[in-house]
Amino acid sequence: MRIFDVIVIGAGPAGENVAGRTAAAGLDTVIVEAELVGGECSYWACEPSKALLRPVLLHAGARGMPGIDPGPLDVEAVLRHRDRMSGDGNDQSQVQRVEQAGITLIRGHGRLSGPRIVDVTGADGAVLRLSARHAVAVCTGTRAALPPLPDLAALRPWTSREATSATRVPPRLAIVGGGVVAVEMATAWQALGSQVTLLVRESELLPRMERFAVDLVTDVLRASGVDLRLDTSITAATRAADVRLVLSDGEVLHADELLLATGRAPRTDDLGLETVGLRPGMWLQSDDTYTVPGVTGDWLYAVGDVNQRALITHQGKYQARIAGTVIAERARNHPLDRSPWSRHTGTADHAAVPQVLFTDPEIAFVGLTAADTARLGRDVHIVDYDLGLVAGAHQHSPGYRGRARILLDPARGTLLGATFAGRGVAELLQSATFAITGEIPLDRLWHAVPAFPTLSEVWLRLLETYRDTVAPLPSGR
Repeated sequence: MRIFDVIVIGAGPAGENVAGRTAAAGLDTVIVEAELVGGECSYWACEPSKALLRPVLLHAGARGMPGIDPGPLDVEAVLRHRDRMSGDGNDQSQVQRVEQAGITLIRGHGRLSGPRIVDVTGADGAVLRLSARHAVAVCTGTRAALPPLPDLAALRPWTSREATSATRVPPRLAIVGGGVVAVEMATAWQALGSQVTLLVRESELLPRMERFAVDLVTDVLRASGVDLRLDTSITAATRAADVRLVLSDGEVLHADELLLATGRAPRTDDLGLETVGLRPGMWLQSDDTYTVPGVTGDWLYAVGDVNQRALITHQGKYQARIAGTVIAERARNHPLDRSPWSRHTGTADHAAVPQVLFTDPEIAFVGLTAADTARLGRDVHIVDYDLGLVAGAHQHSPGYRGRARILLDPARGTLLGATFAGRGVAELLQSATFAITGEIPLDRLWHAVPAFPTLSEVWLRLLETYRDTVAPLPSGR
């Protein structure tokens, strides 16, 4: 047995950040990883997917600019760029970063075998037992959740991993799902040369997002050639020379590859949760300090996607910074500050989760949507503005289409949520995140002058619209 202060299971972004914070606090920390250091995000998700999408979106934007003839996409160059951005599947640079931070790295499959005990099975089958003085942090993330199709293995479907790492463009790609992975991969592979058919069981795409933003993306997907089928599911699927799908309306669809983008499931099946009184395969719920409730002693933490609070890389890193601080404070027997927005409390998971969809056009949002406020019964003022009317939009691209929405708390005069849809809007998101987390009053936002001519001028236009049509302010504002 080897004894450490802190054991972290999973060396993805959340795990690396927990370990980095506890090691920096002087705690002897080990991180256990069964695959590549850097995790899903670095090799099969964020980095490779955005590396596929960035050339696609730049190419689409350049086509309408005067004086620019972008020509066809160089698909092989895009795929090489994707490989470089994901480290060509080599994690040595990330291993070096872990080691330079003073963290011990052990490769193998880690599973709990009792309170504060983790057994690590190496590639050779040998088992090393680890014991934690203070904490075990589970940062194992998620895997693709696959539908219960008969003989699924014989179908050899793509999941998000295959969709971001494929080395050739399938002539016909069927995608099942209507969420972020489905829409982003439909955008990428259609532009790279596939004929994409997007099969969505629901009546609309991206159900968690503002409808005006989804409508813009839907229009561009269809204009790009994606065959979008709403209210459509698969009743049978087989693979021989190609994939044969029987759809809910009786049509038979043939494809060269099938991407199942039907959600995520926690990587907790073989984690030994039963040895500490928990159920294998469960989402490992945590409180706002990222401590797992129902486990005696405040030693077990769940950080990142595995806790289902916000399945987004940057939010997992945020959680990790807080969890690492909590672990260090408890190790010193220091009290925790559990008030909102303290350094020991994950308040942003509830109030200010930022997300960007790298579609055409982009969707960027943070905080609540109009549907959220209706569901919660919150009083809210909704303010919309056509982004295409902003001078910066005209400079960005001819015929710019976009829209912005902010949601305001009429009692407090602060921002509850913001959604932007349009090319280049990802860079507007941090200002909205600052406004929500800082609870900046509208009276002060009037003094945040946007540069001209930029897309950020939409902030001024939204405030003017609020003043003129929703809640008139004193003259001079």
